Amino acid sequence: MGVTKTDLFSKDQNTMAVYSKVFAHPARIAILELLLKSKSCCNSNLVNELGLSQPTISQHLKEMKSIGILKGTVEGVSVNYCINPEKWKEIQNVFDQFFNSYQLEDFSSSC
Repeated sequence: MGVTKTDLFSKDQNTMAVYSKVFAHPARIAILELLLKSKSCCNSNLVNELGLSQPTISQHLKEMKSIGILKGTVEGVSVNYCINPEKWKEIQNVFDQFFNSYQLEDFSSSC
């Protein structure tokens, strides 16, 4: 998290921030959408579909793999990626818990 002092924040806050980083770039959202639609995808297919360079795609994949949302299997010289369903559900639960903890109607007249 850069220059921030992560120890000042709760484990849940730090976890949510790390997960949020994956969803904070439109290329990563596009990669996730492609993987969700196709069930799996080869790295070179992502390059062809998105029109981004191989190094750019690889950097985004690395970021997503670092939190475990992607799984990959080596097939010859390429890697076939897919969504890790267990991690997907875990991330979904973290965001659901956060959004469900606060009801906007409770704050509608406070600003």
